[in-house]
Amino acid sequence: MHPTTELYGRGVYRFLMSRQWVILTLIALLLIPTMIRLGIWQMHRYDERTARNQLVTDALAAEPVPVEKLTAPGHTVTSTERYRTVTAKGRFDTEDEVVVRRRTNSDDEVGYHVLTPFVLDDGKVLLVNRGWVPSAGPSQTAFPKVPAPPGGEVTVEGRLMPDETTAASGIKNLQGLPDRQIMLINSEQQARRLDATVLGGYIAQTAPEPKGDIPELLGDPGKEDAALNYAYAVQWWLFSAAVPVGWVVLARREARERAQKAAERPDATQSEPAAV
Repeated sequence: MHPTTELYGRGVYRFLMSRQWVILTLIALLLIPTMIRLGIWQMHRYDERTARNQLVTDALAAEPVPVEKLTAPGHTVTSTERYRTVTAKGRFDTEDEVVVRRRTNSDDEVGYHVLTPFVLDDGKVLLVNRGWVPSAGPSQTAFPKVPAPPGGEVTVEGRLMPDETTAASGIKNLQGLPDRQIMLINSEQQARRLDATVLGGYIAQTAPEPKGDIPELLGDPGKEDAALNYAYAVQWWLFSAAVPVGWVVLARREARERAQKAAERPDATQSEPAAV
């Protein structure tokens, strides 16, 4: 029998009971289910993002409908109604126009969103986000220059959006702001300010387009990168499979090195004396 093979049979793997290897084994046993669970969580995130992306696709592809078919005073815009294209006929009320602070454009420049009440033919008010305008100064204390919307009765089109809240957006609703400036677009707050009947939510205007470049209309909603979560899930599961493989490789290498060292000792390789 080869000396190394013989030593394997003499309990070379007893080192697995050492403190170092017991700790290493416990860590491996803990890592495997943890990585599997992380992969499952990433798959849940993939499913959620895929579902949201599908909702956005369906909403953008749907035919435009009159705004009052989807929302009403006090209505909470649902996830299936969000981004639906709606139309409305009425007139802009620029006297009660406000701007929404700390909003960025497609180039990540900080400015304002222009929020203009739109009075419908039946007297109800629809909040219209007409787009982005630059700040009048670094302090954002002065009311910016805002081009006027079309006068008289017009038909607007836009994507229906839910009311903004601090909980959903993370934006604090600060008090004591400069005149005609707000932090959040919220129909209930605007109903109290205007003392009017305001439809729930608001629309991000898509038509008619402004005569100039300002206000800059808001772009189409971006889609979440669901494929990235799928890749992360596969990655975690590959890691979980690699842990036991790595443990076996390390254990076999340790055993082989111990066997080789033992085989090099004189008493390990000494053969029995020949019979006289």
